[in-house]
Amino acid sequence: MTDPETPPEPATTPAAAEADLPRHEGLEARIADAILPSLGQMGYELVRVQVSGKERPVVQIMADRADEAPFTVEDCEAISHAVGAVLDVEDPIKGEWMLEVSSAGIDRPLTRAKDWNRYAGHVATIELAIPQDGRKRFKGIALGADAEVARLKLEDGTEAAFPRGNIRKAKLVLTDELIAATAADAKRN
Repeated sequence: MTDPETPPEPATTPAAAEADLPRHEGLEARIADAILPSLGQMGYELVRVQVSGKERPVVQIMADRADEAPFTVEDCEAISHAVGAVLDVEDPIKGEWMLEVSSAGIDRPLTRAKDWNRYAGHVATIELAIPQDGRKRFKGIALGADAEVARLKLEDGTEAAFPRGNIRKAKLVLTDELIAATAADAKRN
């Protein structure tokens, strides 16, 4: 039996690779599928695609460096040029739209099993699509994830597993501990 406080070892199976891709639906999934090859070739990993707005939609691309080095303005610029060119060819949005590229930031969304495992031990919130135990929102300490479920140690001390397909949003909560851990990571890189 494994210790729930210890993140699982990275897996190398196709299911593990799938677990490290953010989950998207509809237009966001089409955009993600179109840009993933270019991002990968450039040494980046997709964290999230989000489309917001009606009149002139904003396509937000959140990415990480695959080498886990700090994300820079130059990274945003490189991704913007490459992704903009791909989306101009693919044309997933009719009419005018804007592109916004950013890092995931300190209080990042948890979209991949990799994120859940890397930030295990930090406070996170989850919003579900379908209620679990009569609730849609949960807060607790991230315990990790695999391809199927993400786990939290809830504020009452119990542990809960949430099907990843039912997670609408999950993100880290900005705490002093998270800031300190992020600063320590930046110094190492």
